[in-house]
Amino acid sequence: MQVAPKLKSLGVTIDSRLRFDCHAKNVARACNYHTRTLRHMRSLLSDDLAQTVVCSIVASMLDYCNAMLYGALATTFDVLQRAQNNLARVVCQRGGRTDAKPLLRSLHWLPVKQRVTYNMATMTFKILSSSTPGHLNDLIQPTVLVRPV
Repeated sequence: MQVAPKLKSLGVTIDSRLRFDCHAKNVARACNYHTRTLRHMRSLLSDDLAQTVVCSIVASMLDYCNAMLYGALATTFDVLQRAQNNLARVVCQRGGRTDAKPLLRSLHWLPVKQRVTYNMATMTFKILSSSTPGHLNDLIQPTVLVRPV
């Protein structure tokens, strides 16, 4: 019986080492495809419409199942960050060498690694505050931090 080097389930590619490098590459490839398409029609769209299209189609790809990337290697995040940076440049109609950090700030987009952290914190808060779903609530053990006097 042979073991497959990677498995794709519900749109997430999992490799045999659980590093999610393949998943990040697949997401970046899909994002870059849509970014190239948007680049061709960007001049026909208003700024608000371009941002709406991008958030609906491409940014949702970056956010889908990104909780699994929490604690991933920096190289995994770098692949996704490059895709997000290219997307910001297209939305803001800037060249490929433009620094993306100010563009991300102007669009009110968190960088990919911070998006993952934010989504994990939001999910944890919702689980702790509502105790649902129960199977996740059972896995979280709140701790109280004691400050030294």
